[in-house]
Amino acid sequence: MPAVSVGGLLPAAVLVLDALGGALGANPVQRALNQTGQLALALLLLSLVCTPLRKLTGWTWPARVRKALGLLAFFYALLHFCIYLFDHGFVPGLVLADVLERPFITAGFTALLLLVPLALTSTPQSVRRLGFARWTRLHQLVYVAACLGALHYWWGVKKDHTSPLAAALVLAALLAARWLWPAGRSGAGRDRAGRRTGSR
Repeated sequence: MPAVSVGGLLPAAVLVLDALGGALGANPVQRALNQTGQLALALLLLSLVCTPLRKLTGWTWPARVRKALGLLAFFYALLHFCIYLFDHGFVPGLVLADVLERPFITAGFTALLLLVPLALTSTPQSVRRLGFARWTRLHQLVYVAACLGALHYWWGVKKDHTSPLAAALVLAALLAARWLWPAGRSGAGRDRAGRRTGSR
């Protein structure tokens, strides 16, 4: 949905303006990393809320906004990684060493890699090409990516773990809902709607 996409990009625009205006504080790179990482995880969790919300209420709009939220999450995760690369001088050796030696970085990098094929196959054409069943199985990787993203967030915070804990609890609730309420158990009408829009 255009409104969701435009609204979701506003924080990025504000971040750029703050960076240009020197308003990111004493450590602008760390501030930008924190903001983009938190936005990526929050948007990813919001995209995962859409399916149980649709099943619970019968509303159709959550299915319509889910794709936009997922793509916004990928955008901020990619922006987060680009800022990280900038902080490391775009030196491949330094980045590779970080990925291999620091579990915190390994988790975040793996989460980003898992999101790449999901973003690339987010179109209706991809659903037709892969087939609905294969496409759905592929997009279950979003839960693995979310778990790794939450772990990356937890490990990356040194003191107050309130926000990472809140994210982990939301994710745990979503995983429980997924296990207790499998796809395709919400009635024929909603199941057809899910097949038209893609179900996660």
